[in-house]
Amino acid sequence: MILITNNPLVRDHFSGAADVELRFIDCLGYMDVLRAARDEIHQGKVLLTHPLSGSVKPNETPYKSVAVDSQSLHDIDSLWLIEQAIATYEKFQKNKALPQWVPRVREDFMVVDFDLIKNALKR
Repeated sequence: MILITNNPLVRDHFSGAADVELRFIDCLGYMDVLRAARDEIHQGKVLLTHPLSGSVKPNETPYKSVAVDSQSLHDIDSLWLIEQAIATYEKFQKNKALPQWVPRVREDFMVVDFDLIKNALKR
């Protein structure tokens, strides 16, 4: 499994896990995580977690984690889902860009993303 994230809590929790290849994107780019997941899907991976999981809008949180895994054939459903997630992100960004959150609020968003991915992967 490949875990793509820009969340330091997720990186720290999954670092060293034998069955996880961690791709840490060292920036505050939700879109960068989605694009990295799309690149993996184009290379034959399948989504393991939904790219828009949770109830936090993409223009509200700077953190995102997405898990993908190997698949022998290209998965059209995964490609459709990631493209729709990118389109949704772009739509929300046009309406209202990501606020410059204070560190305390950013930490809260890290915890939300961490909890979502940890529970989705049953870790």
